[in-house]
Amino acid sequence: MADFKLADRTMSVLQKSLDLRAQKQQVIAGNIANAETPGYAARKMSFEADLRKAISSPELQGRQLQAKHFPIGGTGISGVQGRIVKQNDDNPLGDGNNVSIDDEMFDLSENQLLFEADAQMLKKKLTLLRFAASDGR
Repeated sequence: MADFKLADRTMSVLQKSLDLRAQKQQVIAGNIANAETPGYAARKMSFEADLRKAISSPELQGRQLQAKHFPIGGTGISGVQGRIVKQNDDNPLGDGNNVSIDDEMFDLSENQLLFEADAQMLKKKLTLLRFAASDGR
């Protein structure tokens, strides 16, 4: 009998994207909260390129037969983690705080829209599963 998975690859991607977008929301909120803190360096979180790379790579997992063997295969979608980097302050004047409220509000809006889009797509997938499980009723 073939392996049956209730959640397909699309659902895994959407779930991971929702988790990472929630983390990004926290990073943006931290930047906004510290907009007036002297010396605070804004942080940016990126994960989209890593998630795209994980999606395009095959899900083949290798096995290590001996401890000295190098692991083969990618970490897959579940292994994607966001990278948080501090933005350098290039402005020699001021208090060393490089948070731009306008940029943060734009990032916040964009992240919120993409989070809601991911949530809607996941909801549609679950609705289709429920429809199929109820024999089309």
